[in-house]
Amino acid sequence: MIVGSSVGATNTALGRPIGVFDSGFGGLSVLRALVDLLPHERFAYLGDTERYPYGPRPLSEVAGFAMEIARFLVEEVDVKMIVVACNTASAAALDQLVAEMPVPVLGVIDPGVRAMVDATENGRVGVIGTTGTIASGAYQRAASSAAPDMELHCAACPGFVEFVERGETGSDQVHVLAERLLSPLSDVGIDTLLLACTHYPFLARTIGDVMGKDVLLVSSADETAFEVKRVLEDSRACAPVGSDCSHMFFSSGDVEWFRETGRRLFGPELDKVVQVVWE
Repeated sequence: MIVGSSVGATNTALGRPIGVFDSGFGGLSVLRALVDLLPHERFAYLGDTERYPYGPRPLSEVAGFAMEIARFLVEEVDVKMIVVACNTASAAALDQLVAEMPVPVLGVIDPGVRAMVDATENGRVGVIGTTGTIASGAYQRAASSAAPDMELHCAACPGFVEFVERGETGSDQVHVLAERLLSPLSDVGIDTLLLACTHYPFLARTIGDVMGKDVLLVSSADETAFEVKRVLEDSRACAPVGSDCSHMFFSSGDVEWFRETGRRLFGPELDKVVQVVWE
């Protein structure tokens, strides 16, 4: 793999960045929560926009992508931790990444499920995600383990990611699509809906309008950030106050498109983007 510049060569042990990756822009919702909660930490975000979206791809292929990205973050960027800010990649490869990477690896599935379990009052909950995430059964297994008596309803939402990637988060077209895809969940009386794709918080207003004010939307971003903080504190790996907390951004696709769209979704901190080319 080739990058546009050398990175990671001068990182001190505790000041090394935390790697965060997603198929594209969705993981920026997780990164935003991480940056806000951990202002002294440095982050390296990679959006694999050359190969997005991951949702329709076979999980074995997604697992290969995830391993390639994780190796890049460890070997080229020298990260001290990896956050898989992609539900499809978490479902496909988290166990393998945890077993094979020399740094801690965290996903978004378990934190999201814990937040959903804590939020529900009537025990009827919904999970929406990409086709790959829902078909993997990862959320079904995590929910069954966390709360066996909870009534879980799942729905795949193909098309949502593409609307976010195009910046069409409030269009009439995405609202019509949401009404069609979410109607089965509206009919079963859930009181909590977990957005099991990191792109979906960018559609929260549309999803909330369709589901109604009595349904609480839960994102895994904040819970994932709290989990990262806990692991850093438990392992005494927090960056010292006053550390260099400039962030790095990488994209395997068009870097200017990534910069423009990413700044709109994440904020002005997303400035320079380095190209990554997979061999």
